[in-house]
Amino acid sequence: MSNRAEPSIHDLNLDRGPANFRPLSPIDYLRWSADVFADRVAIIDGARRFSYGEMANRCRRLASALNRRGAGRGDTVSIIAANRTAMLEAHFGIPMSGAVINALNFRLDAASIAFILEHAETKILLVDALFADTVREALQRTSVRPLLVDIDSEDGGAAGLGGITYEELLEEGDADHPWRLPEDEWDAISLCYTSGTTGNPKGVVYHHRGAHLNALGNAFAFGLDSRSVYLWTLPMFHCNGWTYTWGVTAAGATHVCLPQMRPAEVFRLIEKEQVTHMCGAPIVLNMLIHAPQEEKRPLPHRVEVATGGAAPPGAVLEAMETMGFHVTHLYGLSETYGPSTICVPQEDWSALSPGERAAKIARQGVRYPTLGESRVADPETGIDVPRDGESMGELLLRGHTVMKGYLKNPKATGEALRDGWFHTGDLAVCHEDGYVEVKDRSKDIIISGGENISSLEVEEILYRHPDIMEAAVVAKADAQWGETPCAFVTLRPGVDGISAEAVIEWCRANMARYKVPRHVIFGPLPKTSTGKVQKFTLRERASGSGD
Repeated sequence: MSNRAEPSIHDLNLDRGPANFRPLSPIDYLRWSADVFADRVAIIDGARRFSYGEMANRCRRLASALNRRGAGRGDTVSIIAANRTAMLEAHFGIPMSGAVINALNFRLDAASIAFILEHAETKILLVDALFADTVREALQRTSVRPLLVDIDSEDGGAAGLGGITYEELLEEGDADHPWRLPEDEWDAISLCYTSGTTGNPKGVVYHHRGAHLNALGNAFAFGLDSRSVYLWTLPMFHCNGWTYTWGVTAAGATHVCLPQMRPAEVFRLIEKEQVTHMCGAPIVLNMLIHAPQEEKRPLPHRVEVATGGAAPPGAVLEAMETMGFHVTHLYGLSETYGPSTICVPQEDWSALSPGERAAKIARQGVRYPTLGESRVADPETGIDVPRDGESMGELLLRGHTVMKGYLKNPKATGEALRDGWFHTGDLAVCHEDGYVEVKDRSKDIIISGGENISSLEVEEILYRHPDIMEAAVVAKADAQWGETPCAFVTLRPGVDGISAEAVIEWCRANMARYKVPRHVIFGPLPKTSTGKVQKFTLRERASGSGD
């Protein structure tokens, strides 16, 4: 065995330097697009349009101004804003200053924002006028006193928090600010916070290298190029827009900003701006499917949609396809820069029936080419499960696009990255073709009479009921079986009168008897700030719902 400490003949007198090594960073994507597509429209934000040349100019001014205001390497610059120009520019200008971008979830309450500002040690805070009241309350709850910058609302209203506006800050900056790359590609570029469904959220730290590679993986996997027009139906605060903030820019494509997710506006912009691509959690797809008929418009062309965050039910995929959308299923977590696997369609899938094809697409698929490795292993033995589509194990990931770790939380970091793998906490099977299918979160699996029941599998059947718009299934304690499934359902608009027994009978006709929910509860589903169903809340409700 060779001694790795000794250089090989290929290393002698062959050193790394500026001519042959450059730290990977998505900052380079904006520089490239500005050089190649200087006059092409980069951003459409309502009535405003910016070319790539103008975008680069503004981002360099932002970086310069942040430096002059005291922000530099390792400092946290937070921003709370809707999907607008300032939010997109912050993804380049803040890292170019050497600082770390912390895109705040604008759906959080004041207490959560206060915790994040303090935990992140925010030095400068950019605030959209839409969220000024929440930020004002948050600042009263913390001793952190960042420099405040007001981002005017779409109608020109000011946040009124700081002594300077965003546009005034840009005027302080130099458009010739150098295209500053990190000293080390392992340097932090972003700080994202988990949803924090229980306890305080954890701060997930991304590095420049991972952001660069995941953005490239997104552009490649989603088929983005310079002719693409990307609609921001996904919040940019969510894993930095799943790194599409950088990936769309890498392709030289056009960003179309959408400050608020409204189906009518989505259909209008698809037609007006010739949108070709968009992303969103299954809830976004559901909103489009169930939009009032008067809000819908026939699609002028096929629109590519990437979805993730939860397994999309087959019924949702079928409905989207019928409307003219082509859905690609991605899977990932905050800890993996967003998408880390993709359900790559195979040629023979086109010959399948819509239902069979939807079942294939609903799987989480195979690893991104820019990830590294993935496997499904028995959590007890650590041995890979058979490729039989039935043996369940934990989905493990490792490689280029796994987080650095959790900020100021070595214990949680060590637990998540133990044994050289990132432990997702998702239980999955591996099919014969190597495609992974997540069956449930480890904490959401239902064990009834010694049998494992996937809540996602039961939900899939419920979604196929013609009167059900949303469904979630959790475990309910049972004296005889230990646990039994309890279903929570939201009916389609205009539907009433359906009984719990009718829902149970639907399940009996479509699944094994032991998997059938014994309880059905109607009403809206509680969700996290990123649109995920809060199953811990449903479990509490189930425990108090009676026998």
